[in-house]
Amino acid sequence: MRTGSPQFLPRLLHPTHEFGPRTLDFNRRIALMAIINRTPDSFYDGGRTFALEAAVDAALQAADDGADWVDIGGAPFAPGPAIPAGEEADRIVPVIEAVRAASDVVISADTFLPEVAEKAIRAGANVVNDTTGLRNRDLAAVIAETGVHVVITHSLAEPRTVFGRPVYTDVVTEVADFLVRQVELAAALGIREDRIIVDPGHDLNKNTLHSLEITRRFSEIAQLGYPALAAVSNKDFIGETLDLPKSARVDGSIAAAVMCALGGARILRMHNVAAARSAITMVEAAMGWREPVYLKHNMGESNQP
Repeated sequence: MRTGSPQFLPRLLHPTHEFGPRTLDFNRRIALMAIINRTPDSFYDGGRTFALEAAVDAALQAADDGADWVDIGGAPFAPGPAIPAGEEADRIVPVIEAVRAASDVVISADTFLPEVAEKAIRAGANVVNDTTGLRNRDLAAVIAETGVHVVITHSLAEPRTVFGRPVYTDVVTEVADFLVRQVELAAALGIREDRIIVDPGHDLNKNTLHSLEITRRFSEIAQLGYPALAAVSNKDFIGETLDLPKSARVDGSIAAAVMCALGGARILRMHNVAAARSAITMVEAAMGWREPVYLKHNMGESNQP
């Protein structure tokens, strides 16, 4: 922590990560992850990108709008019937293939099934985004064998299942402890340490007070030493805090994302790419990591108001 500075600068064990042709230095970058859901019942857009062409176009547009990364999923975490691995792969693999053919953007497959992950990696995915926190050792084996990155996310329940009221004594401490255990497991199963990313899982088996606590104390997640991801975009903790529907949560999402970034988050998973890109650019400039595009105000011989 710099004296007098509002931000937490985590000491990363491996600050520089290579994702195929792209290299991200998380000591000086906050990566923007765009969200592409190829599901008919997605949390935010309600199926807007379910069609193949719509999903591909949305991913490429996100890259054009400033996303460093696109997260492509075909099965929600939320309660509902299980989606067969073949069907999930049929949803995301063609999108990954098309995006990889057109762009060097980082691609993650949002899946917890090893069969889907294997096909996604062959199609060009650089990362497996696992909302189950690497509970499936077969999935870990696929990740270890292929050498891709993994996002290890905290959750309590099996995906697509109903979970009763979550109770924590100290949500941040318990989430951090879980992530440490799963990182140690990942290493034991052969996943390289410089391929690991952690995510505390805002709203995943957590109520609004829990998610607000994680946002406020994000530095305790970032200080684990691995690039930390904050997935806060348009989530229910924002809606309940502001009493707003999903369509009106952009401002709250940006505020929560910036708080997490100042707490050490180095990847922000966001729906509204252009707005998030502007917020990230301002944070990076204020941190001294990038220069303004131009300097004019009060740069002449006379002062300007």
